[in-house]
Amino acid sequence: MNKQLTLLIFLLISILSNAQKIDNSASFRDINSTSYFRYNYDNDYFAATDENYTQGYNFELVLKSLEKNPINKLFLKTESSTTKYGLAIEHIGFTPNDYVSEDIQIGDRPFSAAIMLKSFVISTNFAKKTRFTSSFSLGIIGPGAFGEEMQVGIHEATGNKIPKGWKNQIKNDFVINYEVGYEKQLFRYNKLIAIQAHSNLKFGTLFTNAAVGLNTVIGIIDTPFSKPENTKRFKLYAYVQPTLNIIGYDATLQGGVFNNKSPYTISSNNIERITAQYNYGLVLKTKTLYFEYSRSAITREFKSGSSAKYGGIKIGFTF
Repeated sequence: MNKQLTLLIFLLISILSNAQKIDNSASFRDINSTSYFRYNYDNDYFAATDENYTQGYNFELVLKSLEKNPINKLFLKTESSTTKYGLAIEHIGFTPNDYVSEDIQIGDRPFSAAIMLKSFVISTNFAKKTRFTSSFSLGIIGPGAFGEEMQVGIHEATGNKIPKGWKNQIKNDFVINYEVGYEKQLFRYNKLIAIQAHSNLKFGTLFTNAAVGLNTVIGIIDTPFSKPENTKRFKLYAYVQPTLNIIGYDATLQGGVFNNKSPYTISSNNIERITAQYNYGLVLKTKTLYFEYSRSAITREFKSGSSAKYGGIKIGFTF
């Protein structure tokens, strides 16, 4: 009876609750291999909007040989764990609602884009049903991230309105960010349903924030917290992931830490210090392939702003 009551409570929380933009470290996105490649593409087009988080992509590579990466000394790794080592290239872009106007959109989000090279590890302890993730990112926010060129090119190719406000974007600055995450499996019933608690902490010049939440998977589910079994069997499941975020600093809104010459930023007292995010999606996996369709909704990130929605696709393969 206690287990049933616990399951009911967590399911209700997941349904009623409303992070980061690109997150490949969650257990429901696990690929059962130490060598794989995955591509992620986000766009608010999937949610029929064109503002706030407008686009993002990520190229992710996991290899055994990356265990020798000297950056790995910075990361958390627990004893008796299975560890994966990876590198990623990540790009994110943001625009205000009226992206066609050449004028600064006072009260709305500034244009901004960032590109980063990320080194990461994923460490899973099967006995304790826990998962630690760590990453270190280096990059640039500003015109050097080519956010304008990318969005203009896509809009020209698709016949959409051409963005003209990128001259007002956040100016060039360094991105140095460190991130740690922790996930714990709370409940699993056969291979049909599982519930995990997760927490995350970011510190750096791009994002400084903390997050806590739950994720629930239902369907023909994977077993990322157990030793691999029957890897030939396909997996098909849905997930929901409500998250509560506590915001310290967001350079895509407030500008870079070292360069204060951006023409327009959101002031510190206008930042929403607590936001809620709700992610959900569908994952299909075979022995060698990974497919995902995701949707996300987040409450307003600054007081004069509005809530936002976006979606994404992920395609991966093992080798």
